[in-house]
Amino acid sequence: MSSNSYYAGLDIGGTSIKTILVDQDGAPVGNYGEVDSNVKEGYHRTFEQLNLGLKEICEASNVDVADVAGVGLDVPAPSCKGVIWGLANLSEDWVGTDIRSEYEADCGKPVVMTNDANAAALGEYMMRPDIDTPLLLVAPGTGFGGGFVLPGGILYEGANGLAMELGRMPVPFLENGEFPSDSAGAAGSTEAWVSLMAIRRRLELRLADPANANHVLNQSDDPIAKKAYAVRDLATAGDEMALEIFSHQAKVLGYHLADQCAELDPGLIVIGGGLAEAAFRDWFLDAVKEAFVERAQPFYHKAPIAPFQPTTNFEWAIGGDGAAAFGAARLALQAG
Repeated sequence: MSSNSYYAGLDIGGTSIKTILVDQDGAPVGNYGEVDSNVKEGYHRTFEQLNLGLKEICEASNVDVADVAGVGLDVPAPSCKGVIWGLANLSEDWVGTDIRSEYEADCGKPVVMTNDANAAALGEYMMRPDIDTPLLLVAPGTGFGGGFVLPGGILYEGANGLAMELGRMPVPFLENGEFPSDSAGAAGSTEAWVSLMAIRRRLELRLADPANANHVLNQSDDPIAKKAYAVRDLATAGDEMALEIFSHQAKVLGYHLADQCAELDPGLIVIGGGLAEAAFRDWFLDAVKEAFVERAQPFYHKAPIAPFQPTTNFEWAIGGDGAAAFGAARLALQAG
């Protein structure tokens, strides 16, 4: 073994595992790697893929696997101290299993573990070397995730590692006089309004409106789930119905973030997920900020004393789909 030590970040997704190495200073070594995750085939099959991903990222970076001093693992499910608490997109054998200890025994290295949104939040924080304020990450996607990092890069996970399940937080919006439900059945939650699932629901309602009978999506026999994936491209092209759907999501998100500021006062809010790469993201963020100002107390917009500096800043995520792997690697470095 050489005198150098490296730390691996392994980001387990529903279909793939993204990998990265960092050195003792936390700097990335080489590029990101990726292998299939096989999570539906059980955690033992996924361990095989984790080991393959670790081997390949080391080979690509000219690093001996023996020089990897620790592994950071993130999972797409609620977990507490290495134990998976919820099924999410995993197979049943994951639930109730101490994945951290099992994989530690399997790979022969110290392992730390968190969920994917926490890892992405830490990754975004560590990609901003001059940051001196708490960072709140929100990530609208298939669902709605988030994470919170305190100054110094301290990840806030709560007593059981279950904090920051932001998609469950309620927002004051009704649809046809009722609160819509999210994937967990929670009525009136943010995820029920700001997620791919929400796009499907609202798209179905819009396409049923006689005023949209001639809309291009009504000319297709594709299922609504497939049509929902087309909404972002339609919004990019200026489609009125698609832009209305995203405009409403922006308003709900702005309200949600205003309420988060009343609780967390993060200083910096980072928005991730697929919208971070959308061509209309500046328009979307302006709509989020407008709703934020409408909902939040004035002192969350700017200080009441000269020079009246902003108290809450907004940025798009900069780490892309590698942020969680990088955050997991930095978590391993912190533990190392």
